[in-house]
Amino acid sequence: MFHELEIYAKQNNVPIMLPEGIDYMTNYIKEHNIKNILEIGTAIGYSAIRMCMVNDEIKVTTIERNKDMYDIAIKNINKYNMNNRINVIFGDALEVDVDGSYDLIFIDAAKSQYIKFFNKYSPLLKDNGTIITDNLNFHGLRENIDSIESKNLRSMMRKLNDYIEFLENNNEYTTEFLNIGDGLGITKKTN
Repeated sequence: MFHELEIYAKQNNVPIMLPEGIDYMTNYIKEHNIKNILEIGTAIGYSAIRMCMVNDEIKVTTIERNKDMYDIAIKNINKYNMNNRINVIFGDALEVDVDGSYDLIFIDAAKSQYIKFFNKYSPLLKDNGTIITDNLNFHGLRENIDSIESKNLRSMMRKLNDYIEFLENNNEYTTEFLNIGDGLGITKKTN
């Protein structure tokens, strides 16, 4: 059913979650009875649609700053008849204001901004909620920063490492790092 979205993403170089990562996350949502989700980074709407497919009661608020991606996401969400359950906000996640409280916050946008996203949106997390971050391994490049020729990519990898260190040293949260998909961080508030 959703495979056409995966094909489109592959043909058009749209970054979506790897199959093992999205499968893990949708199982996590099911096992933890998650109903209200905030997603940072919509792209074509693939992960929002997949998350909503877990349970008819799930609602997703998702933020996308790229107008072309936003338009495609709206089209896909309408095609899957999920426009009443997925609210797509057009804008930069660091500039828009979102309210509400969420069982799950999923961060999968500009890797260099992960710490800022975490700090801005973590106050919206319910007490027993979870923040899931994707791409923490970033195609294996994170371990070999010095061999990366692109200055921009090297800088992004350093910021990704800073984010991982930020999670490891955060006393208010505990994070489990999983080598699933492209690397996931499962972050929960410390009790």
